[in-house]
Amino acid sequence: KEKRQKRSLERKNQGEEGGEFVGRKRLRKEVTTSSPLRLVIDCSFDNLMMFKDVRKLHKQIQRCYSVNRRAVHPVQFYLTSLGGQLKQNMDKTDEGWVNWKDITVKTEAYHEVVAKEELVYLTSDSPNVLTELDETKAYVIGGLVDHNHHKGVTFKRAQELGIDHAQLPLNSFVKMNSRKVLAVNHVFEIMLVYLEKGNWQEAFVTVLPLRKGAMPLGQEGTATEDEEESDRDSDTAETVTPTTTESLL
Repeated sequence: KEKRQKRSLERKNQGEEGGEFVGRKRLRKEVTTSSPLRLVIDCSFDNLMMFKDVRKLHKQIQRCYSVNRRAVHPVQFYLTSLGGQLKQNMDKTDEGWVNWKDITVKTEAYHEVVAKEELVYLTSDSPNVLTELDETKAYVIGGLVDHNHHKGVTFKRAQELGIDHAQLPLNSFVKMNSRKVLAVNHVFEIMLVYLEKGNWQEAFVTVLPLRKGAMPLGQEGTATEDEEESDRDSDTAETVTPTTTESLL
């Protein structure tokens, strides 16, 4: 109540001084510029996950939706192959998801929604390293939690479909101190930050939790205890090692 009264007083004072009050929602609309780049979460792995992992994936998707709505350059967000346990959990615990804006939800597979020549599947098993983003492409993130039980599955699917694939340039910019995990939302956020900053290293260190051991190359071991406590969503979706990006998606 005190905060509301304070904001009301600030607006009144600004009005008296001839200033213009800009609300949060209005400000967001003025400073954001949508990107034509498409990010697709492939939800076709429902039958490979236990229900507890399906719930984790749901939380990661919620996070992706939230950060994209607030992003400086929000992407064209797609959910494909939505059904099974995941949709049941979303319907039961998050009924409002059907009213989400700025998102395309399909029961069809990603290659049935987007032309194959425009697809790039992000998988660390790929020998190709992503150096820059092509805004004419649709980048696919595998919606699979507990990926250790199904290593290489996203790369195999990309090969079977004959679509392009690539891994994020993680090893060129950050040092991972041990086997750690990245969540689907981490990959999604890295892409958003790169769109904003145009710098992979900044994207990695901004998004990856410090207590996961991700440090800029040449600055290993400088994290403080307080910084390490700033970790965010870390539900497992992918695994990385000090020398390879393993099961990035």
